[in-house]
Amino acid sequence: MHDKDRNRLSIDIEKRLGGFSLNVRFEAATEVLVLYGPSGAGKSTTLNAIAGLNHPDAGEISLDGELFFRRHRDGPSCNLPPRRRSIGYVFQHYSLFPHMTALENVAYPRTRGKDRHQRAHELLDRMGLAHLAGHRPHELSGGQRQRVAIARALAIEPRILLLDEPFSALDLALRQRFQQELGQLQRELCLVVIYVTHNLDDAFAMGNRLAVLQEGRIRQIGPVDEVFRYPADHQVAEVMGIRNLFRARVVAATGAGLVLDWDGLGLHAPVQPLPGNVDVTVYIQPEDIKIIYPDRPLMDAVSHNQVEGNISSRSRNANFESLQVRLKNGHEVEVRFPRHAYLPLSLNPGEKIHLSLRRECLTLLPPAGKRKDG
Repeated sequence: MHDKDRNRLSIDIEKRLGGFSLNVRFEAATEVLVLYGPSGAGKSTTLNAIAGLNHPDAGEISLDGELFFRRHRDGPSCNLPPRRRSIGYVFQHYSLFPHMTALENVAYPRTRGKDRHQRAHELLDRMGLAHLAGHRPHELSGGQRQRVAIARALAIEPRILLLDEPFSALDLALRQRFQQELGQLQRELCLVVIYVTHNLDDAFAMGNRLAVLQEGRIRQIGPVDEVFRYPADHQVAEVMGIRNLFRARVVAATGAGLVLDWDGLGLHAPVQPLPGNVDVTVYIQPEDIKIIYPDRPLMDAVSHNQVEGNISSRSRNANFESLQVRLKNGHEVEVRFPRHAYLPLSLNPGEKIHLSLRRECLTLLPPAGKRKDG
């Protein structure tokens, strides 16, 4: 177990791959830092550079001042081989050796020491796989192979654990269970965990902080909830998959709030230090748009920003329903609510509907260059 006040990983690297340019700079402490972004954003390339599996063109990588890599920076050059970096790596497809048993796979990184098979047994037991120690990967389920891969990554007693979309092939129940197990392991072993995903649910379930990566650059970094609630700009909001994102004009700014013109639709937003006659990017979460009952008194929460529209489509899953509603200004919004809500209303496609875009939930994104980084 390591001192939780140590293990600070520092990354500042540049790398060009054909027409793609990676330029990332961040730090991670004893936490789970999620690298989030679309395919091709540079997430796996960043992990491979940390692990020593590829070599940046320039930059530095260090852990608590111990240099892993330096090139074209002040000071002597350095490039520690992967085996000397104290890093465990769980690849997206696990990369287990097919000719080895589960026990042999886990013991493999510990090339020396008489206790390596004993340690492998202990790790498999912790993963609930001691009874499968003699099985080869093709004899294991996807979840079992994933646990073997995690046990192998932990066999070297790493200070850093890299996870490259390790849950992508698992069903929801297994995914949730392993997320909890990994979170517990991270806390117990005081690991720096860099977790790559393009699944926002994984980011919320696993992450302490979130770094949004797009086109080889970190666009924003901070606590997961904060980055999602307050994206730095329009680009970050799109990468995060935020719904109901639109452009509007501030037509008045008063002590009571802002008045917005959204292509002919008037909206009120909370007080913000913005002048009138400027264009802004606005969003509201689908859960924060409320349906107004036509035959009930209005509550204060839905008294502002009442709009009419027609339901374009309706979809549902086990817990929620979603409506696509076309408003009178020609734009569509998504409305999301628990399945047990609004049961007296039919809410069928084609029907007219009355909504409230809750004033306090309209979020204006910071102008370009004023990002909320953390």
